[in-house]
Amino acid sequence: MANDMAGGFSDLTIGVLALQGAFVEHVQMLQRLGAHPREVRLPSDFDGLDGLIIPGGESTTIGKLLVHYELLEPLRTLVDSGFPVYGTCAGTILLAKDIGGLDQPLLATMDLVVERNAFGRQLQSFEADVKIAGLGEEPFRAIFIRAPAIKSTGPGVDVLASLDNGTIVAARQDSLLVSCFHPELTTDDRFHRAFLEQVRAQRPAAQPAAQATPAT
Repeated sequence: MANDMAGGFSDLTIGVLALQGAFVEHVQMLQRLGAHPREVRLPSDFDGLDGLIIPGGESTTIGKLLVHYELLEPLRTLVDSGFPVYGTCAGTILLAKDIGGLDQPLLATMDLVVERNAFGRQLQSFEADVKIAGLGEEPFRAIFIRAPAIKSTGPGVDVLASLDNGTIVAARQDSLLVSCFHPELTTDDRFHRAFLEQVRAQRPAAQPAAQATPAT
């Protein structure tokens, strides 16, 4: 969907974790919505951000790179402080507290049980029309590529979308938003727009947490 308000989010600077995976498409979507994207590869890249997107990709690789570049603990601290983060596909895995006991680095901050590759491998990728709470009556054409599935949620999690068989594929918990599919691979900007609106609404509380230098 075309942006109906050029520069409408020009007051927001949004980081996109750019270690591996489909980060370029998120950058392009943010640009179309008028926000200022910043590719995040080092801890200093968090300075002054209003929010962050963790893209799809290989969650094990992204987790190891978070550790290698000393990003895991600073990002976990930001998340714990209420900093807005949106995770797509691999980002959902990295934010979940429980991925079935698999051994890989996680942020482990969202009360979800997530199954990796829940729908099969690359050849089992598919698209589906999904109704998403808060995005209007028009279904969202969701693209699933080696996608995870949310098997269960904790009491503080709001389910935003499920497939016809009841499988949860999008959720929100406080400042955290996740989707098992890839909205950045579509022309429908509603999911990113909703995240940016959430970031803007939270910014007075989240902005101090994003600063590198404590106030004196």
